[in-house]
This record gives sequence, C-alpha cells and structure tokens, in this order.
Amino acid sequence: MRKSILEKIFSLPAEVLEKSVELEHEISGDVARQKPVQEAKEYWKILGPGLVTGAADDDPSGIATYSQMGASRGFNLIWLSPLTFPLMGAIQEMCARIGLATGVGLATNIKRHFSKKALYFCVVLLLFANIFNIGADLGAMAKSMQLIYPQIGFSFLVIGFALLSLGLQIFIPYKKYSKYLKYLSLVLLAYVFSAFAVHINWPDLFGHLFIPTMSFNKDEIILICAAFGTTISPYLFFWQSSQEVEEQILKGEKTEEARKNLTTKEDIKKMRIDNWSGMLFSNLIMFFIIATCAAALFSNGITNIGTAADAALALRPFAGNFAFILFAVGVIGIGLMAIPVLAGSASYALSESFGWKTGLYRKLKQATSFYGIIIIAMLLGIALNFIGLNPIKALIYAAVLNGITSPVMIYFIVKLSSREDVMGQFKNKKIGNIVGWFSVALLTVVSIGTIIFLFL
Repeated sequence: MRKSILEKIFSLPAEVLEKSVELEHEISGDVARQKPVQEAKEYWKILGPGLVTGAADDDPSGIATYSQMGASRGFNLIWLSPLTFPLMGAIQEMCARIGLATGVGLATNIKRHFSKKALYFCVVLLLFANIFNIGADLGAMAKSMQLIYPQIGFSFLVIGFALLSLGLQIFIPYKKYSKYLKYLSLVLLAYVFSAFAVHINWPDLFGHLFIPTMSFNKDEIILICAAFGTTISPYLFFWQSSQEVEEQILKGEKTEEARKNLTTKEDIKKMRIDNWSGMLFSNLIMFFIIATCAAALFSNGITNIGTAADAALALRPFAGNFAFILFAVGVIGIGLMAIPVLAGSASYALSESFGWKTGLYRKLKQATSFYGIIIIAMLLGIALNFIGLNPIKALIYAAVLNGITSPVMIYFIVKLSSREDVMGQFKNKKIGNIVGWFSVALLTVVSIGTIIFLFL
C-alpha cells in the first residue's frame, strides 16, 4: 500500500525538512523586504501633473521670494508655509478635478459657463505675470550659472536656457517630456540638503512656525503678497487642469466625451494622491529655503536678497561651498522645469480662450498657434533681461498681477467645481467650498493691501 503524502513528508530526513523551512523563511523575508520597494514604485507611478505643478511653483522667482523672506525677517514669516499648504492643495485639486470631470481645460470651462470678457481679462493679466516671471527666471538661471562658471557670458546663458526650454517643449514627445519634468522636480531636494549645512535653532524656528508674528508695514505686506502670489498662482491653475487632460489623451482617450465619461473614482483617488503630494513637496521646499536663509543670512546681518543667485552667493561665507553649489544648481534645474510650465500655461489659457488647437502631445505643425504663443512668451522673457528691468521690480510686478488675478480665478474655480451640471458626481464637498471661499477672501484682502501700499 502506498504511503500517504504526509507519511512521505514526515519520513524525510530532518536536515531536508530544516532546509525547506529555512528556504520558506528566506522567500517570505524577501517578499516582505520587496513590498516597501514595490509600494514606492507604485507611488512614483501615480505621481505626475500634481508633483510637476507643485515643483514648478518653486521656480527661481519663488526661490528669490522665499530667500528674501528668510533674510529680511528671519523665522517671522515661516508660518506662511503651513498656512498656504491646505489652500494651495484644495484649489489645485479643484483644477485637476475640473480637467478630469469635463475632459477639457480650465479656460474652456470658464468660457462655456461665464462671461468671455472676464476670461479675457484674467488671461491678459496671466500673460503679463507669466512673461515677467519667465524673464526673471531666465536671468536668475543665467546669474546662478555664472556663479559656477563666471567665464560664460550672461546674454549667451539667457538665450541658451530659453532655446533649450523651447526645444524640449516643441521637439520632445509629450510622453518623454512629462517624465523629464517629473524627474527634474527632484532637483528641489537640494534645498533640503542645504538646510542641514547651516546651524538652525530648531526650537526658535518651530515657535515661529506655529505662532504667527508680523508687523503691518509696506515691505512685509508686499512679501506676504509675493508669498501667496508664488504659491497660489494662476498659471498653476491652467497648467494642472490641462495636464490632467493631456494625461487622459496619453492613455488613448482622444475625444472630450470619452475623457469625461471614462473618469472613475479610482482616477480621482490617484489624482488626489498626486496633487496633495506635489503641494506638500512644494511647501516643504518653501519651508527649508526660508529656514536656511533665516539661519545663515538674517542672523549674520544680510537682509537684502535681489535674486535667487544673490541668495546662493550670500550663503557661501556662512554655509560653505556645499550649500552654495546646491542653491545655485537648484535654481538652474528648477528653472528648466518652471519656465516651460509658465510659457505652457499661458498658451493653454490663450489657445483655449480662442478655440485654437492645444496640447504638448501635438506636433508643431498640428498646433502652430499654441506653440507660437510659447515662443512669443519666451522671446519677451528674453527681452526683459536686456532692457534694464530690475529683478526685484519684476518679482513685485509679477506678484501684484498674480495677487489681483488669483482671487478672481479662484472664484471661477470654486463656482465651476461646485456645480453638479459641470462636475457630476465629482463636484466639491462642503469642506472644499469652505476652503475655496476662504482663499478668495484672504487673497482679496492681501492683494488690495498690496495695491494700496504700492500705488497709494
């Protein structure tokens, strides 16, 4: 009579059984070790438009603004980094949801459901603000490169960076280009590393982080407006909504109806993970830049920073070459990512307003007007660097324009995203509406205060 399987197993030598048990433990251990790696890979796959949008928010102009906040006020304004996070995250999520739920960008939705005159007003202000930002960013990148390679001419660098950005947008297929932007966002980690190259009084920092302090004078109000203008910016609204549409097209959803009808709750869930991760990343970088400049510059009496390159140079005597190089390289790297976002968002907004063909997934011949706007915006940004425009004034003008435009744009965004006939099942929840209307009120007060201080 044949032995049963159990009898055969138990009749095996003890050594063989021990080896099999060890092998089983090793396999289960390998699986356990691989699980976090696999989860990290899945998380990285989910990240896309939200991460890029958040990183682009910390462009060279933003870096200069945060550096000036730390240098001139120490830790006093660092409380703005946690304050802007939920506002920024909620508004950008609405923009992304609008793109996913309707299958078209933000400008198209505003044109369909509101006054065209209001849309054109916002788009014109957006164009001016973006062009100022492009010019300031190109200049900051050129100055930062000169800190490392002083023998290279400023004009050559400004034109070279602009042509490189244009080439990537026009000639690289969107599928590859979107991956390039995603990986380039990681250059912002340089500012985390630079923070640990200086001595920071952490108890003092956290005290200011949770207990806001401010003095209501002209310079501080303008800095606060600039902070809001560089975190909750109109160009990010248009960019993210249109990028969500581009991602849908990349998946094969070519028509507006297909994109709208195929959006699922799982798509919204992934978008939220991507969006809030990107906004958290953006505000953490803001936090570390303010902290670094407060600890290294404010504490040593250096209170005036003109550009991001000035911040890098000023850090050198106090934080050493490591922090200096990280700051300079960070400006160049993030500029290469932010400038295409600035030019692209302006083109999305204007092209959608007039019904032109849009999309980075299209070739130059298929969307000549769309790419033409990108080229013109870049050329005007280059020109600003050769007419003697003060970089500080460029930042202030851009911040004021953003400050004026943002509350108007957020009004449209909240109205759109709360309408069931537009959004269907993906309309705002009550908490989203509360945060949205609070953002409108807060940015309106800040922008009015800034205009009064600047012009009256």
